[in-house]
Amino acid sequence: MQDIRNQFFHLLFICFVAFSANAQHHGHNHGSKEDSIKKSSNEYMNQSTLDELVQRFESPERDAYQQPEKVLNFLGNLRNKKIIDIGAGSGYFSIKLANAGASVIAADVSDEFQEYLKRRIEKGKFKNIELRKIPYDSPALSSQEVDIAFIVNTYHHIENRVEYFKKVKSGIKSEGELVIIDFFKSEVPVGPPVDHKISIDEVIAELKAAGFTNFSVNVNLLAYQYIIKAN
Repeated sequence: MQDIRNQFFHLLFICFVAFSANAQHHGHNHGSKEDSIKKSSNEYMNQSTLDELVQRFESPERDAYQQPEKVLNFLGNLRNKKIIDIGAGSGYFSIKLANAGASVIAADVSDEFQEYLKRRIEKGKFKNIELRKIPYDSPALSSQEVDIAFIVNTYHHIENRVEYFKKVKSGIKSEGELVIIDFFKSEVPVGPPVDHKISIDEVIAELKAAGFTNFSVNVNLLAYQYIIKAN
């Protein structure tokens, strides 16, 4: 009888250990997947060299889907507006915004991109583009510094987005706005893998948590991207 009881409690102990290990395993995997997606969103781009990224960002293929002229028309008259281009990269939009008459802060976390863009600005003799190296967790804006915070294909790279966009909001003038352009969370021919993308509903929920209250969404202007305006 004693042997049976000992076997019973031994089996119960084994079940308990197995259950605990399984629970920890699932909890750990859940966190790891989220961390992996956040991390890999940045690593996905960092797999390429600077030259490869510049070639991709400034390509005719990008022009075909990005439709920059349509985007600039959508933004309206930019003359004398102050705009921060968050994630400016090679300057694809910074240059175009400057040519449209805006005063542009070309902001990026990458020293390499900032150095590349510095050479591009000097070559084009742009007087209305300011380079700004920013940290990963802040747009480094002064209070109410800009009319427009502009962020293209970069939203999904940002971590702790609610806190980040609280800082963005404080840097936008009271009558100004945030403009986000990013890829639909679906299988499209361009952009990162689907699990790196952020849906429109997720973006709006995060921006609401960051203090934005008014939103307009355009899903028709661009074939593979949505545009969200918020203030």
